[in-house]
Amino acid sequence: MGGTERSFRLNVLIVDDEANIRKTISYCLEADGHRVIAVSHPADAAQEARRRSFDLAFVDLKLGEENGMDLIPILLVDSPWIKIVVITAYASIESAVEALQRGATDYIAKPFTPDQVKLITGRIGRIRDLETEIAVLKENLQRLGPEDRLQSLSAGMQRVIETAKKAAASEAIVLLCGESGTGKSVFARAIHHWSSRAAKPMGVVACPAVPPDLLESELFGHAKGAFTGAVRDNPGRIAACEGGTLFLDEIGDMAPAVQAKLLRFIQDKEYERLGESQVRKADVRIIAATNADLKERVAEGRFREDLFYRLNVICLTIPPLRDRPDDIVPLAGDFLRHLCHANHKMILGFTSGAEKFLLSQAWPGNVRELRNTIERAVILGGGERIDLSDFSDKTASSPGTPALGDKVPLATIEELHIKRVIASTVSLQEAADVLGIDQATLWRRRKIYGI
Repeated sequence: MGGTERSFRLNVLIVDDEANIRKTISYCLEADGHRVIAVSHPADAAQEARRRSFDLAFVDLKLGEENGMDLIPILLVDSPWIKIVVITAYASIESAVEALQRGATDYIAKPFTPDQVKLITGRIGRIRDLETEIAVLKENLQRLGPEDRLQSLSAGMQRVIETAKKAAASEAIVLLCGESGTGKSVFARAIHHWSSRAAKPMGVVACPAVPPDLLESELFGHAKGAFTGAVRDNPGRIAACEGGTLFLDEIGDMAPAVQAKLLRFIQDKEYERLGESQVRKADVRIIAATNADLKERVAEGRFREDLFYRLNVICLTIPPLRDRPDDIVPLAGDFLRHLCHANHKMILGFTSGAEKFLLSQAWPGNVRELRNTIERAVILGGGERIDLSDFSDKTASSPGTPALGDKVPLATIEELHIKRVIASTVSLQEAADVLGIDQATLWRRRKIYGI
């Protein structure tokens, strides 16, 4: 039946004041591997919904003196994705229709059989499967490109890929280390895809891109009125990733107060939304990434030592592009084919001079910088093959040119300076300190310039 066809288990809430109904539905669903919480009172149901995330709820419309109809909007606020099935006697079909209008997904009339419960659960399970699959496909379409394919001719990179595949099969936290642009986010998505959580959501939070005072709310959510501008409840990324994976990019830049709450979540799978005291639970795997030396951050008192050891269960260090030169020309070729298609160009390849030039570069921005370089050459190039002259932006950035006072746009000087500072420092924080800007500003500049 529906439960055995599922690619993952559903979290189910049963709300009914009849003990036999609760036992019957619980037995049916638990036999198919679903996780079930059964309660008899709306207040208990609301409390459970605040503590953990549910995919499906069976709600009786007659709960003693209480009206199950009033529980529907409460459940939807805490879990907007939840599918609610109302339970009703035949004489209350009109009430069931009203419940559907208020946000319920379906109804089941009393008396019902175990097969009916399994059938409706299987149907809703397939809907949740499709919703998750569509979300994943949308994300993949937005990110689709050669850099998302984990292939390498480098022995060192191949070892990292094999280790990532082994780590994916476990539930362990994975810490991805490496310079900016080496592909840490690509590895994170691959680990999620290779894991048993692939059918569930994957969320991404770029820690430097979120102001420190909002990062806690972004991760853990907030209650309406928790702070100025909080006009509605926000479930948070952790709740949205129930059963799946949360990728924390550049975790070394996370504020200390948020580090403490993250540590608690990693240890106990418990957290509170901002502005609430209700303890919630979530089943979410954490993958983190950093281009900073977290041991150094710990020594400086900028990163919690206990959090570092919790994160450092499986550490994968992704080699920079300059340490795997055999990958440069094949990667450039993949980018060329992809970008030619995207820009409706017909370019056959690279001249030998262009290939030598690509191999001669240090690529401080790694794969991201290589892609940016090929994209510019594709857009501005006009020959059958990419030639050395099509890399004018790169040849102009060789030592000594452009210089201060040259007739070039200010943005060109800024891009070159930021690239050189990042290449000569060990972390984004150090680079931001040298440049005299905060990390969020540096993050935005890197995105603009493809560094």
